[in-house]
Amino acid sequence: MAYNTHLAERVTIELNRKQVAFEAKKMFGGICFMIDDKMCVGVVKDNLMVRSNPDDGEKLLQKPGAAPMDFTGKRMKGFLFINDEGWDADNDLAFWVDVCLAYNPLAKASKKKK
Repeated sequence: MAYNTHLAERVTIELNRKQVAFEAKKMFGGICFMIDDKMCVGVVKDNLMVRSNPDDGEKLLQKPGAAPMDFTGKRMKGFLFINDEGWDADNDLAFWVDVCLAYNPLAKASKKKK
């Protein structure tokens, strides 16, 4: 299944509204928005992929539509999937993008392939 292009467009609009420089890369069968060469936020199928502070994970899981990201079959620390219940309203999507942007300066970049 392809990723939700409407959601990806909304994320693009939100990042532009916040005047954030980003690069969109296709990965995981979806799209990931890279900020400072680090995965920040993305779209996988119909889910918003959120990269957040791992220390905030349990608190964020209490939000509507939030679930652990288990893309590989096991829970990925610091990553959440948010279904449409959690991102349908503009202010909800803005909340999740803000969560990602707040953590991005603390996140480690993946090692570059040679």
